[in-house]
Amino acid sequence: MKTSYFEFYEKEAKPALMRRFQYKNIMEVPKIVKITVNIGLGEALQNIKALDAASNDVKLITGQKPVITKAKKSIASFKLREGMSVGCMVTLRRERMYEFYRKLVTVVLPRVRDFKGVSPKSFDGRGNYTLGLKEQILFPEIDYDKIDKTRGMNITITTTAKTDEEGHELLKLMGMPFRS
Repeated sequence: MKTSYFEFYEKEAKPALMRRFQYKNIMEVPKIVKITVNIGLGEALQNIKALDAASNDVKLITGQKPVITKAKKSIASFKLREGMSVGCMVTLRRERMYEFYRKLVTVVLPRVRDFKGVSPKSFDGRGNYTLGLKEQILFPEIDYDKIDKTRGMNITITTTAKTDEEGHELLKLMGMPFRS
């Protein structure tokens, strides 16, 4: 089963990108490869239940079980030792990725308070885009009464674009509301 956003990409965005950048081969056209949703939890060091709550939220939002991320280095001033659990993340691909992207663009971002569009400056130089959300309650799956604390999250959209301009155009065609 292909999602409607994938079909939209195939029928609308791909031909528009072919025209805009004059690609000679259809395989050159940039596409979204994966979307990574990440929540970092500093408080997980003292409160293990925070990690369970955050991972449950991520599971509800994405429909996929998150991986618990561990600290790579020990940092004495943070009372952090190597291997301690410090967050959770999910990597979405294919249908789930397109479904999540559709939900992000049409439902979640418009719910952000005083929303004027996302920053077009958050590209990494290789056409990948990262945005941060301050609270998980923007997602319709999260029940406001059942959360213990609002948590932010980073969402990284990885594309095959070679430049930021190509990545920006791809996401703009796919409905990402960039501020001008």
